[in-house]
Amino acid sequence: MAEILKAPEIIMKVQAELGEVIGEGNPLEEADIARLPYLQCIIKETFRVHPAGPFLVPREAGEDVEVCGYTVPKGSKLMVNVWAIGRDSTLWEDPLVFNPDRFMDSKMDVRGQDFELIPFGAGRRICPGVPLAVRMAPVMLGTLLNTFKWKIEGDVAPKDLDMQDKFGLTLTRLRPLRAVPLPL
Repeated sequence: MAEILKAPEIIMKVQAELGEVIGEGNPLEEADIARLPYLQCIIKETFRVHPAGPFLVPREAGEDVEVCGYTVPKGSKLMVNVWAIGRDSTLWEDPLVFNPDRFMDSKMDVRGQDFELIPFGAGRRICPGVPLAVRMAPVMLGTLLNTFKWKIEGDVAPKDLDMQDKFGLTLTRLRPLRAVPLPL
């Protein structure tokens, strides 16, 4: 929500899509999400830039292995930095820019098959909450955007919204977003 409030052109584009497909002011159903490609792109871009957990659950190397010229000894604890992968300039063009359009013509998904975008991990130990997150995040965000206009509390201009992260077990905003819903 903070990222799209910071970029009014994004909120206008997604609200136009919602109005055209669902009808302004109507709540979304889970079945509607397949017909809302731009909303899906916003969700993917959010998972890329602001993964819920900045690191995946640690793993242990089961044997000595060489990776990119480095030897990882058996028994080493390994952590995957999902936050850094989402900001890697060798993987993403303008990685610090929130740009949902980068996913418009992409089949990339967050379900662990595309290692550039693994906010939930991958393989046998992927987060068990993936199905719920993938289904509910767009419904919740889409419903909020389709039933209200939004304003940042106070006199903060969208371009001045502080987007700093606070690291911990989960990734949160350093300063909580204070947004005001307004009637359509």
